[in-house]
Amino acid sequence: MHAEVIYGEEMLDIDVSSGFGCDLISDSLCFSRPDCLLITGLTNVQIVRVADMVEARAIMFVRGKRPGEDVIQLAKENRIPLLVTKRFLFESCGILYQQGLHSS
Repeated sequence: MHAEVIYGEEMLDIDVSSGFGCDLISDSLCFSRPDCLLITGLTNVQIVRVADMVEARAIMFVRGKRPGEDVIQLAKENRIPLLVTKRFLFESCGILYQQGLHSS
């Protein structure tokens, strides 16, 4: 799956145990698990805070959405890699699932 690394290329050798795709902060808080890849279209600073709280390993933004500098800076402070893909959420999750990444 093609994704551009926005921040954290040197950390891409990390292991993720699962994936979680969602565009709701509340569901991300309730259902994502530690060591997951958080897949979302949300590009505000709250998604980085959520990722930090749930101990997600990285965030992938879908639909070509790019976070602002404030989001990138917070991700750097928390050492959370950021990626972006032009694919939709459903398609991204499906491709990753087919490649062996399972749900939280």
